[in-house]
Amino acid sequence: MRSFGKMGYKVAVVGATGNVGREMLDILAERGFPVSEVVPLASPRSLGTEVSFGDKTLKCKVLDNYDFSDTDICLMSAGGSVSKEWSPKIGAQGCVVIDNSSAWRYDAEVPLVVPEVNADAVAGFGKKNIIANPNCSTAQLVVALKPLHDRFGIERVVVSTYQSVSGAGKDAMDELFNQTRAIFVNDPVEPKKFPKRIAFNLIPQIDVFMEDGFTKEEWKMMAETKKILDPKIKLTATCVRVPVFIAHSESVNVEFKKPVTVEEARDILREAPGVLVIDKHEPGGYVTPHEAAGEDATYISRIREDNTVENGLAFWCVSDNLRKGAALNAVQIAEVLVNRKLITPKAEKAA
Repeated sequence: MRSFGKMGYKVAVVGATGNVGREMLDILAERGFPVSEVVPLASPRSLGTEVSFGDKTLKCKVLDNYDFSDTDICLMSAGGSVSKEWSPKIGAQGCVVIDNSSAWRYDAEVPLVVPEVNADAVAGFGKKNIIANPNCSTAQLVVALKPLHDRFGIERVVVSTYQSVSGAGKDAMDELFNQTRAIFVNDPVEPKKFPKRIAFNLIPQIDVFMEDGFTKEEWKMMAETKKILDPKIKLTATCVRVPVFIAHSESVNVEFKKPVTVEEARDILREAPGVLVIDKHEPGGYVTPHEAAGEDATYISRIREDNTVENGLAFWCVSDNLRKGAALNAVQIAEVLVNRKLITPKAEKAA
């Protein structure tokens, strides 16, 4: 159970009108995070836009004009360029930034945190007053890998992702909806957000291509898993966008240092924080994105031994990319700051 102090924290949410920003507001309310005030911030074009927080309706203010000197925590979900510019300024005003973009993830002075995996790393936030949230596809993967790595030691991971369009923002969800409708009524299909049509199709590219032929998303999964879990783990990924609105799925093959059985792996994952095992060997005895949407857990199904390698295991992993992949993880990081008394409300100090 979460136990918080008496005094509330003033929390700002930057990018409050976006997919993840709205989810952050919902999750702060759902989990009873100890707030004295919540301030939704956005770009000038969203000034006055109404967003909901619990049973309240809040009006967005403009980020450019906001003074963070009396704000305790800033949940940032406004993209990399906004974060690059603003997070250091906000941190310099004594407000801790928990950033959902990739802007700070690979900075040696910024902790990259998934609370079920490496909560202790949060303590290093003071260098820049910034804590980074991982990529959505990495977050659910490391939640599943951590308990297995602790017990059997991971050598190598091969992962293929099936990532929903919400990971690319509201425009991407609209594009899937509009293209699907266009196909049904025989209208022309115009790809705008994605490089090819997404309705009734798959796109084996997420983010830009790098020199070695991998995409940036695939590189992120490798680099972030090493930083969060263990730099010695070898990981290769193929990231694919699929015509699903919410929740990312992953097909994962792991090679361990020690022998592993399905029974042992299942027992360990059942006990692991943030994981739910649903694995019946029958039609429908597994989790799909449809069931994971709106839920907090990382679901594991289809656990089986991979006999093509020594000490191999394969499994299926599904989680809501807007929640564990983004907003929930950010709020959990804020909870770690509070529960470990790493920050005190500024109002309390002033009182």
